[in-house]
Amino acid sequence: MVFLPMRILMIAPEPFFEPRGTPFSEYHRIRALLELGHTVDLVTYPFGRDVAMPGLRVFRCARPPFIRNVRIGPSPAKIPLDLTLTVTALRRAMRDRYDAVHSHEEGSFIGVLLASVLGIPHLYDMHSSLPQQLTNFDYSRSRTLAALFGWMERFVIRRSRVVIVICPRLEDVVRAIDAAVPSVLIENAPGSGDAPTAGSGAAVRAALGLDATSPLILYTGTFEAYQGLDLLFASMRRVMLERPDARLVLAGGRPEQIAAARAQAETAGIAAITVFAGQRPAEEIPAFLDAADVLVSPRSAGMNTPLKIYQYLRSGRPIVATRLVTHTQVLDDDIAFLTEATPEGFGAGILRAITHPAEARSVGARAREIAETRYSYDSYLAKTRQACVHLFGEPAPQMAGGIA
Repeated sequence: MVFLPMRILMIAPEPFFEPRGTPFSEYHRIRALLELGHTVDLVTYPFGRDVAMPGLRVFRCARPPFIRNVRIGPSPAKIPLDLTLTVTALRRAMRDRYDAVHSHEEGSFIGVLLASVLGIPHLYDMHSSLPQQLTNFDYSRSRTLAALFGWMERFVIRRSRVVIVICPRLEDVVRAIDAAVPSVLIENAPGSGDAPTAGSGAAVRAALGLDATSPLILYTGTFEAYQGLDLLFASMRRVMLERPDARLVLAGGRPEQIAAARAQAETAGIAAITVFAGQRPAEEIPAFLDAADVLVSPRSAGMNTPLKIYQYLRSGRPIVATRLVTHTQVLDDDIAFLTEATPEGFGAGILRAITHPAEARSVGARAREIAETRYSYDSYLAKTRQACVHLFGEPAPQMAGGIA
């Protein structure tokens, strides 16, 4: 189907660009829209690295006094930032003509109101359930605040022409609120990073002081509470007892989070086998993956699929993950070692991947095959095109793989 290029006003209440989940997703969503021939004016926070792409203009909101950064998830700093974000979005809407508003996360509340005033359609890019963010990030257990976030979520979904979701469970959330609103599942596969180059991991092992024969268990990503690092550390205690030569490497975490994690590792008795590599540039992560024997995702809460899972799949290394919906929407027992979310279960999964190398290689090979077929960039681009078709109220064309 051919449709005219659109001028899109996009609202992103995050630092753009920073190498973390939602900004990665926003980057690749913009990239796909530009490839489809559209132009994007992005209104975003005053933090992050500038990105240049033909067809993209970035407009940063004013920085409120005393706010120099913003953490992942809900935070008090977001309140004044979202106010200045609203002002900047209004200014853009008054100065230029747009065909649609495309907004992310809580920026969708601004987006639906602005789209209504302008008389143009709104696309909600739903990366998570807003009320669930409060518990995932251990921000608040207030029922009043949860009710407010739930009302916002329902308000936005019912007033959007189409909703993009990043995992099947979020599709269920949309349908439960309003089954008449089209939703398009677009997994964050492109935003997860590149596959490793064979042999590149040798330099990583050398830099970390690890020999070539030590089993290397790798975790990449943030150190937020829902990621389950406490479970991972407790599991590694069991691994260490049976394989004292194994080493745990963690790539990620802010300095203060790393300090807290070091203390946790000390308490768990695994400090001697644990290496904290710190936050690494996205371009370095593939070499870390190549250095690893086992990749772990011990996430213990939430419904969204971790962004790293798609890069893990592309690596061809065996994945050990908890058997929770956050993982099982993408992973199954053919392409990962899925375990109970207990130190005993997760530790046993890591040991199995280490001590059964032939099985681990087979699991990793099947994972890579899934990544190259089901989560290819061509599929991502086709689903983005489908969302654009829905945005203007036309029937969606039948697509390969049962997507409609």
